[in-house]
Amino acid sequence: MLQRLDMWSVVLLVSLCGLVQGLYRVDPLVSTNKGLIRGLRSDEGYAKFLGVPYAVVDKINPFGPSIPHPGFDDIFEAYETNVCPQISDNEAIGTIDCLTMNIYVPSAATTQNRLPVMVWIHGGAFVFGSAEAEGSPRLLLKHDVIVVSINYRLGAYGFMCLDIPEVPGNQGLKDQALALRWINENIEAFGGDAGQITIFGESAGGMSVNLHLLSSYETLFQRAIIQSGPASSPWLIMDSNKTVPIKLAEAFDFETEDTLEALEYLATVDVHTLVKLAHDLEITSFTESNIPSTLPCIEKEIEGIEAFITDYPMNINSPKVRNTPIIIGHTNNELPFLYGLADPEFFSNYDFSFISNAFDLRNEWEDAVNDVKHFYIGDEQLNENVANEITDFGSDFIFNHPTQRMADRLLDIGARTIYRYVFSYSGGRNLLKILYNLNTTGATHADELGYLFDHEILSKDIAPEDQLMIDRLTTLWINFVKYGDPTPSTSELLPVKWQPITKTSQPYLNLDSDLTLEARPFHGRMAFWDLFYKLYRNQHKYEVSRK
Repeated sequence: MLQRLDMWSVVLLVSLCGLVQGLYRVDPLVSTNKGLIRGLRSDEGYAKFLGVPYAVVDKINPFGPSIPHPGFDDIFEAYETNVCPQISDNEAIGTIDCLTMNIYVPSAATTQNRLPVMVWIHGGAFVFGSAEAEGSPRLLLKHDVIVVSINYRLGAYGFMCLDIPEVPGNQGLKDQALALRWINENIEAFGGDAGQITIFGESAGGMSVNLHLLSSYETLFQRAIIQSGPASSPWLIMDSNKTVPIKLAEAFDFETEDTLEALEYLATVDVHTLVKLAHDLEITSFTESNIPSTLPCIEKEIEGIEAFITDYPMNINSPKVRNTPIIIGHTNNELPFLYGLADPEFFSNYDFSFISNAFDLRNEWEDAVNDVKHFYIGDEQLNENVANEITDFGSDFIFNHPTQRMADRLLDIGARTIYRYVFSYSGGRNLLKILYNLNTTGATHADELGYLFDHEILSKDIAPEDQLMIDRLTTLWINFVKYGDPTPSTSELLPVKWQPITKTSQPYLNLDSDLTLEARPFHGRMAFWDLFYKLYRNQHKYEVSRK
């Protein structure tokens, strides 16, 4: 049973819900602060509660703040998950009533044996993805932790940033915060330990984790894992863009220059129709040449409105960082997931314009770009023959160097324990390489997820070397969740002691067929960007100059 009787809690109820292989299947019914929730008993021995609502979207203003879910008068049957409005295979899917979470609970969890909690925040460029997108967490559950995965609003519904009380910005991140508050208040009913919560995520999910570390909100977790998601990435932060609702309304032939009028009209538009239009207008589309206009933003301080972040990440000094152990890292070949799909013309016309996301170089633009081109491709012509070198540039600028810079910044503001990693392993469960049929070296963006989650596209026949990586990666993450140290002791499985970084020492764990502790990943390339940032520090758009 998920809980045992005790004099301080409401009795855990059970109901018999059918025959499974000749035995009665017992589905759990849990009493939370929000009411009774009935889940499902999986065939693998854990309970799952799918689509549990934690917040409610305002139907009059679906683009603005959500409110905590009021709870249940009747038993809530947590049998089905859902997704927030988004585009999948060029079709609009999802429902605005999507602020839900999936809770997976091993049989070992009881009120007398509370288990640590891992809260997964999915990726997807803040425009797609869901609580179940990465697959089943069964690989983690066998280590006796509770796993919670959450949905949050995406695209126009989650990340319009208009500097007004009705839509101040970062609504999707604030959804996540409401989910974390719900977990803190209710997870003990599932046998979870509210004092041992680790948030972890990859890509946009990792960026979300990083932003929660820096946000002005209260502390809602004890540990953080940032996978390929540094909040210092020039891909991430946008300034407010008040034109988005005007453009969307205009595309529906609703002419207005009044933001509130546009929002009021858009609230009446069918959700799927609006999502598809925003995608087609490239407001929320994500490709190798387009970044969505709906991303986390720096909020204007508005009286009576709880802001999530009001300054750029590298400028924030958050006290939460000082008491939160952190794992931060990336794969060794990030950008093939994006550039690996590009045609030869993309590379022939590549202009390194991504640099302008972070720097306002004006008259120095040509010199700066020439410096970058010379470093990465020398005197070679731009064409598909230098695709790997251009991909290295993208990986370094968007993920690798921002990860180093964020790790250094976290140290500067008082972080006591930061572990860095690079995931380099190429095996039979590298998720995006399989999904996109990429023939590239090492590991690309999100490839490590196949060794943490069991996605439906992955083969059920697991090669021994892949099983070893599953065992290693899940054990490292679980040790960190339980002890704040991924290698409290070495063993045959984990023969290397993973040391945290310091201001004078930069070790990182290289996760490959062999585990090795190395120093300063991509040192030469990172040194180039260190110099570039120093040279153009006064032209950086989003940071206080630190000389």
